[in-house]
Amino acid sequence: MNAEMLEAMQALAVDKGISVDKLFAVLADALESAYKKMPDAHEYAWVTINPETMEYRVMAQELDEDLEPIGEEFDVTPDNFGRIAAVTTKQVLTQRIREEEREQKYEEYAGREGDIVTGIIQQSDSRYTLLDLGRVEALLPRAEQVPNERPDSNTRIKAYIVEVRKTAKGPQIVVSRTHPGLIKRLFELEVPEIADGVVEIRSCAREPGHRTKIAVWSNDPNVDPVGACVGASGARVRMIVNELRGEKIDIVPFSDEPEEFVSRALSPAKVKEVRTDLETGTAEVIVPDYQLSLAIGKDGQNARLSARLTGWRIDIKSETQLEEEEAYGKVDWAEGEWVVDPETGEQAWQPAEGGPVISAEDWAAGTDEESAEVEESAEVEESAEVEESAEVEESAEVEESAEVEESAEVEEPEEAKE
Repeated sequence: MNAEMLEAMQALAVDKGISVDKLFAVLADALESAYKKMPDAHEYAWVTINPETMEYRVMAQELDEDLEPIGEEFDVTPDNFGRIAAVTTKQVLTQRIREEEREQKYEEYAGREGDIVTGIIQQSDSRYTLLDLGRVEALLPRAEQVPNERPDSNTRIKAYIVEVRKTAKGPQIVVSRTHPGLIKRLFELEVPEIADGVVEIRSCAREPGHRTKIAVWSNDPNVDPVGACVGASGARVRMIVNELRGEKIDIVPFSDEPEEFVSRALSPAKVKEVRTDLETGTAEVIVPDYQLSLAIGKDGQNARLSARLTGWRIDIKSETQLEEEEAYGKVDWAEGEWVVDPETGEQAWQPAEGGPVISAEDWAAGTDEESAEVEESAEVEESAEVEESAEVEESAEVEESAEVEESAEVEEPEEAKE
């Protein structure tokens, strides 16, 4: 019987994934709980089990006034204890084994935040999707799902572990398909150079379901970081794009120079010049006119991702816009400010160099006069151009008439000779 009991314990340990020693400790605790439920049970008692013979004994000690054990240990195993405690032991043993299983599952995933797992979709609803990871299930909330991505049931997908919670029913694993860390882990799986540390992903910016930009750096001058990530004929990056259901991925080389990094981040647009301001953290990017829309991207996507990737606030301007701003800055504007006249309560212009305050009406009148002078000057110039054009046309007509008359005079003597 004892041999059969030991064999059953070993089989149970293998089935539940629990060590035999742990299982013996669980059995001893279950027998102890069963003993303490019996009448006249000693308060300080415990159970010992011989793992070779499967014999168990209930041992006890007396307690002093301070509830500290004193005296010798003595055997208090009741008669027919095995039959009496069978039901209680079974219940406690089952409960403790479940607790051990939950604890093992939690310990298996507790330190894996930031890792990638592969799961099979079990069921989906409006709130979340359940993934079967084998021994446990993972929760994919709606907020962590890629918009418009609806994989079918029993489909294998990869997800990023963002949190592992310990609950009464076991570990609750929360995974994500939108986290930028998913991109890094996928590249580690597909690119050996990244897994070995030769190539590093320095920065990553992502809009799930649409486009991702990553900046890569090589610790070996003989290894091209972009080429390593792309692979032969794009094989490596294509595997990642397929896993992300067609999400576009831009891979750019990292640079310690902010101007060069910003210029590369805006690819595929061609950048003419980058001006950075360290105090404001702003990068002013100048692009050719025909590259402006490409640099900004659809709904500003390219500029937005580039700003996240580089950490700079990017302001994109075309060459024409830059020329207009520089011309605007050269205009000699009046210096001053608008203030409220305390007597009339109306706005008035206070020149910076001092002098009388100008009311809004006088300001408007002066502006109108200037506009009229500008228009009059323009009309005069236009009239002069028209008169000059008319004189040129009249001169041309006179010359043409003279040429015709001269030609007629030449033809007349020839006719007379004939």
